[in-house]
Amino acid sequence: MAHWLEENIEDGLRIQYKVTKTLASTTSKFQTVDVVDLECFGRSLVIDGLMQSTRCDEFVYHECLVHPAMLMHPTGAKTVYIGGGGEGSTAREVLRHKSVEKCVMVDIDGDVVAFCKEHLEENHAAFADLRLDLVVDCAQAYLKNNDQTFDVIIMDLDDPLEGGPWFQLYTKEFYSFLKTKLNPGGLLVTQSGASGIKSHPLVFGPIHNTVKHVFPNTVAYNQAVYSFMDEWGWQLALTEESAPAPAQLSIEEVDRRIAERINGELQFLDGVSWRGIWALSKTHRKTLAAETVVMSTEGTHKFMPNTGVATIGDAALKAGVQTDSVEKKARTS
Repeated sequence: MAHWLEENIEDGLRIQYKVTKTLASTTSKFQTVDVVDLECFGRSLVIDGLMQSTRCDEFVYHECLVHPAMLMHPTGAKTVYIGGGGEGSTAREVLRHKSVEKCVMVDIDGDVVAFCKEHLEENHAAFADLRLDLVVDCAQAYLKNNDQTFDVIIMDLDDPLEGGPWFQLYTKEFYSFLKTKLNPGGLLVTQSGASGIKSHPLVFGPIHNTVKHVFPNTVAYNQAVYSFMDEWGWQLALTEESAPAPAQLSIEEVDRRIAERINGELQFLDGVSWRGIWALSKTHRKTLAAETVVMSTEGTHKFMPNTGVATIGDAALKAGVQTDSVEKKARTS
């Protein structure tokens, strides 16, 4: 009997992923996490019934999240802060940069971090790297309670979901605070949710406009992530208004920086693909130009309306649990 992971992408559209095996599961006080093998995508991480990453293409998301900010740093970042990122893939990509002396990763869910350390073999080296300072705490609280500043800040948080705890970390107030935690010439990057031709007005546009109201130089970019069944978006914020636009870097210059700064070969990003991530469609550009929402702690918020539906996995079946689909709450950390 086939088992399926099912997600509601939007009203009227559901996606099913065939699960061939459930390898491990855990439930913390925040969320439920599963490592499964999917027929089409291989080893995959699922959080609260929502697709988190697959070995098939997680490198697309994580290389796009990490390397543009790192490569745009004028001298090579020495200190990096990661908010969230519990699975370890963001830290893995950061630690490939030769310049990095310290990477602080703060995730609120220690149980999930420990689970990923054990079960995601591709990130074992990153978790064991002595440059990584792994902290179990609230990403915002840690920064408020420490005087450290950073060359690059990477916010790899869950999407802003209504009822979830993280939507306040997509606000003008929080981005203003993050700006104070950056060293001169520093950069901030934040994941910004689904950014496809239909989905990008939901949060991608509002997050861009919010960051733009804080930083003098903000650039939106996106890339298709096939296992997410959409394009995904990020915002790159530079503290230097006169810094060159990322799209202005030549193919040769990007390839030179990659070769000089990064250990090993990237799977997705090079000088040619670099040009593609900044080339937003005409529709996207018009949406961003017309966006008026500035998300605020006391004001307007925009949310990603996405809840997963997960089929009970192999372990539960062996325990005699029924195989009916069950609603899963949206991710909360």
